[in-house]
This record gives sequence, structure tokens and C-alpha cells, in this order.
Amino acid sequence: MNTGQDDFREEDVMENMNNTQFIKITKEPKMEVPDVLEKVYAALSEKGYNPVSQIVGYVMSGDPTYITSHNGARSLIMKVERDEIVEEILRRYIDDMVREKGREA
Repeated sequence: MNTGQDDFREEDVMENMNNTQFIKITKEPKMEVPDVLEKVYAALSEKGYNPVSQIVGYVMSGDPTYITSHNGARSLIMKVERDEIVEEILRRYIDDMVREKGREA
């Protein structure tokens, strides 16, 4: 009877149990918040959602289902902290306001 395990011998299994296995974990480079927001915004737009409303829903609630999984947007946005998202949006908004005030003067 062929059990599909013909390639495994008890001696091989025991030998492998006596050796230490190594695994190399490579860290993904940390994406910057603006890059994450750009990709998430694009994914939400492509799926026909209002990106601003969906991102606000996620930031306010922490519920990742506000973000589509299209193009990996949901897993991407969960790689950055929500407070970092708020900081980035406020920083950009305030910088734009200051620049605009400078042009009016």
C-alpha cells in the first residue's frame, strides 16, 4: 500500500530533529504615512468609495473594515498608527494654510 510517504524514513526524521533549523526574517521597510495615505486613497477611489469619509471612519473608530482590502490597502493602513495619520494630515493642512496666508500678504 502506498501511503504517499515513501520518501520519508524514520532515520531522516530523527536526524532533522537533532539539527537546529534557522529562519531569516527580513523586515519590510517602514512606509511613510504620506505614501500609505496615497495608496489607500487610490484604492478607495478605484473601488468607488469616498476616500475622505472612509479614512475618517477608520481613524475615528480604529475599525479596519472602513478601508477596502483592494490592492492591500487595509493591511497597509494598519501598519501605521492612527495618531501618526492624524499628525500627518494636520501637519499638511497647517502647512498649506501658512503658505496660503504668506501668498496673501
